[in-house]
Amino acid sequence: MVTRRLRSAVRRSVLFVVALVFVAVGWEIYKALGPEAGGDIFGWRLIPKTNDRVMPHTWEMFAELTRPAIGQQGQLVWHVLLGYSWYTFQMSIAGLIVGTAIGVLLAVLMARFRIVERGLLPYVVVSQTIPLIALAPQVTAIRGSLDWPQWTSAVVLAAFLSFFPVTVSTLRGLQAAPAASLELMSSYAAGWWTTLRKLRFPTAIPYMVPGLKLAGTAAVIGVIVTEITLGGLRGIGYATIDYSQKVTSQPASVYAAVFAAAALGLVMFALVVGCETYVMRNRPQEERG
Repeated sequence: MVTRRLRSAVRRSVLFVVALVFVAVGWEIYKALGPEAGGDIFGWRLIPKTNDRVMPHTWEMFAELTRPAIGQQGQLVWHVLLGYSWYTFQMSIAGLIVGTAIGVLLAVLMARFRIVERGLLPYVVVSQTIPLIALAPQVTAIRGSLDWPQWTSAVVLAAFLSFFPVTVSTLRGLQAAPAASLELMSSYAAGWWTTLRKLRFPTAIPYMVPGLKLAGTAAVIGVIVTEITLGGLRGIGYATIDYSQKVTSQPASVYAAVFAAAALGLVMFALVVGCETYVMRNRPQEERG
C-alpha cells in the first residue's frame, strides 16, 4: 500500500514538472514566432504582444529570483518573497480554518433541517457573487469599529471565499449516506447526532476533500486580494504591487511575485492532499479515487 502511494506521488510530481516544461517551451515558441506588437482577429485585439516588456524570457524570470532585492540589505529576491509568502500563508491558514468551521456548521444545519437548507442555500450561493474588492472596505470599516488588528480583514475575506466550497461539498457528502445504512442505524435506535458522527461524516469525507482543495487556494486568493486592495499588509499582494512598479526597467520582476503566489497556492493544495492521504489511508482505493 505504501509503495503504491509512493509510486502515485512520484508519478504526479513528474507529470507536474513535465507540464511546467511544456508551458515554458510553449511560452518561448510563441515569443519567438509571435508578433512583437500583437495583432487583431476580426477587429479584436486578441493576439498578445511578444516584446520583452510583456513577455520576458523564462530564464530571465527565474534569474530574477536570484538577484539582490533593492533596499533589502543584500537579501536575494527569492528570500524576500519567501518572507512575504510566509506572512500570507499564516493568514490563509487562519482563513481556511475559519471558513472550514463555518462551512461544516452550515452544512450540518442544512442536513439536519430541510427548511434551513431551502432558506439558506440560495443565500450561500449568492454570497459568492459579491465582488471581493467591494466587500473589503466594508469589512475594514467593521474591523476598525471593533479595534481589531488589520490582518483580521484578510482572514475574514479568506474565510468568506473558502467557506462556500466546504459548505456545498460537505452538504452533498452528508446527504450521500446509503439509505440501507441509515435504516440500519435507525433500527438500532441511533439518534440523529449519533448517525451524523458514526455514518454521515465518514461518508462525507471523500466529498469534502475536493471542496477543501478549492477552499485552500481560495483562501490564498482572498488574502492576496485583501493585501492589494487595502494595503498595509506586507504579504505576496504587497510584493505584487511593489514589483509591478518596476515593470518598465525590470519586467521579469513582476513574474517573480506571480511565481511566489502560485507556489503558495500549490503549498495550500499540497497540505490538503497530505491531510487527505492521512485521513483516507485505511479506506479502499475506490473510495479515495
